[in-house]
Amino acid sequence: MTNLLETERLLIRSWIPESDAEQAFAIYSDPEVTHFLGKSSRPASIESQRQRLIEGIERCLRRATPTHLRNNGTGAWAIVEKESTTIVGTILLKQLPDKDGLPTQDYEVGWHLRRVAWGKGYATEVGRVMLNYGFSVLNLPVIYAVVKPENHASIRVTERLGMKPIGQTNKYYGIKLLLFQLNTPVKIEGE
Repeated sequence: MTNLLETERLLIRSWIPESDAEQAFAIYSDPEVTHFLGKSSRPASIESQRQRLIEGIERCLRRATPTHLRNNGTGAWAIVEKESTTIVGTILLKQLPDKDGLPTQDYEVGWHLRRVAWGKGYATEVGRVMLNYGFSVLNLPVIYAVVKPENHASIRVTERLGMKPIGQTNKYYGIKLLLFQLNTPVKIEGE
């Protein structure tokens, strides 16, 4: 098990389909969690959830580059609560898909949390370290977040992360979304 990043309360690590499918199923079979993700994000069974995790890992491996082993360093990872070792959600940093599902040159940060993890500041906590990873390790110049206009909780997370609201867009996922962005922090010489 490889930990990618960690915070005081959370570990961000690769998904392990064989052992994580049941916990992932508990997250993604909850209609409250998938409300803003759409019904197609709900797996039919633990086995179908396991298959989705496997396919996600394979997708990343197919897009590997010589300089990064997994999909140019981006992907979707499990968020694990250190104290309980429970998977509380997913954090992602990946290329945004256009309306046809093809990857664009724009990168998004996003999060999905199980209901019992809502309101604890976890999305902001992992969002902050993932943005730092995107800027300092992957050298991305800008990172976006896309949020359905009625998803007030995720809008508040983008605000806490210091992301700038850009307005509405239909450019990604083929639906109307609110677009937020954060640019690479500028380093002042001598700091």
